[in-house]
This record gives sequence, C-alpha cells and structure tokens, in this order.
Amino acid sequence: MNTIEAHFETRHLNAYYGSVQALKDVSIIIPRRQITMIIGPSGCGKTSLLKCLNRFFELSPNTRIEGEVLLDGENIYDPAMDVTEIRKKAGLLAQRPYPLPMSIYDNVAYGMRIHRTRPRHDLDRAVQHYLEIAGLWEEVKDRLHTPANELSIGQQQRLCLARGLAVEPEVLLGDEPTSALDPISAQHIESRFLDLKSQYTVVLVSHILRQARRLADYVIFMYMGEVVEAGPAEQVFKNPQHERTQAYLQGVF
Repeated sequence: MNTIEAHFETRHLNAYYGSVQALKDVSIIIPRRQITMIIGPSGCGKTSLLKCLNRFFELSPNTRIEGEVLLDGENIYDPAMDVTEIRKKAGLLAQRPYPLPMSIYDNVAYGMRIHRTRPRHDLDRAVQHYLEIAGLWEEVKDRLHTPANELSIGQQQRLCLARGLAVEPEVLLGDEPTSALDPISAQHIESRFLDLKSQYTVVLVSHILRQARRLADYVIFMYMGEVVEAGPAEQVFKNPQHERTQAYLQGVF
C-alpha cells in the first residue's frame, strides 16, 4: 500500500463557538496534491474544520481552538506563526464569489501587488497566466478593465479562483464552491480542480455526494462535530467501515 504524504494534519482538534463545541477531538490527515472532500449532513462541522486549516475560524466572534493543526509539520496555531503567511499558503474559495470592487485585471493583480510576488513589468503576463489556469482568459481578454461585478456569477467564481492562485498558495480550500452556480459553471469549476490537483492540495466541503464521488481522491466523513471515517475515496465509498457512513451514503440522513 502506498504511504500517504500528509500536507495537513490535525491532532486532537477541538473548536468552539462560545459554549457550543463545533469540532470534537478531530485527528486527521489531508494528503498532499490530492482532492480531499469533507462530507456529512448540515451542521456537522465541515466548514468549521475547513476554516481551521487557514485560521479563518478565529475571524468569527467568541471562538476558541484546542489542539494542533500542522501544515508541512508546523503548528499553524503556534503564537510565533505569521497568520498572513498561513492564509496566503491556504486560500479559501467561498460558496458565493466575492470579486473586489475593481476591474477584472485588478482583481487578479491585487494580491501580487500587495505581496509583491511579481515585478510591475510582469503583471500583464501573470494576470493572463492565472486567468488561463482558471479557464477564464478567452472569455474576458477583451474586457480586462471592465468591472468584475459585470461578469456572470460562474465567471466571478472562476475570477476568484484566479485571484487566489495569483498569490501562489500551496493549498486550495473550497467551502461548497459550486453550490451557488448553474450546472455548466459548476462543471467548469470542477474541471479546474481536477487539473489543479497535480500542483496543489485541494480540500473541498460538499453536501453533494455525486460531486464527492466525481472529484474525491480522499474522503473525510463527519457527523455531529466528529470524524466518523476517513480514507481513500474508493475505500470509503465502496467499502465503508462504519454504520453511520453506510447510512449517510445510502441517503438515510
């Protein structure tokens, strides 16, 4: 059996919104350069776990974390860690796209300017490169300086993907990133993730089992804040080890 190389690892992770415990003793790995799908019923802790991976969880008021989240072997909750650098390494694509109130071009260039990852003379080429990766270049190349909010919602989501890629992350996090899209736009985004997993670790929350079956290399099934089962997608989908996993896959809840 091939050894799985962990990009992320959580150790006894507990997360709280005030007195409500969202995650309960979560110890898992996220394989490097694979698509990991976090599945489970609504309210089971999927998004909370995702947001713990880049410290977005703490942006909500009155939250608290216990345990460790390791990225490349380093605990991202160590007080000495640079939070901005962590969020740069692990970008988050939300359910609904939120383009910045500026042009298509400036949306993609924004992060490169802030982080100074590209010299000014190289911005044009870089913007084209990331729009091409996101599968959007051919649709927008003649209107780069028009407002981003004039794009369709599916195009806006691909623009947000390009913007996230432009700061050169290691990990792409997606919180149900196709749930607000029409089927054709969702298919565009799914195909991007399949292409990108050769270069990036991709972690997606999804409530759509068909999507998880299409995309997943690795699956984490959660229920009531706990990880019930985790493993290679083929194993979890075809031979689940736990009754709760079997019941969820059969549509019982």
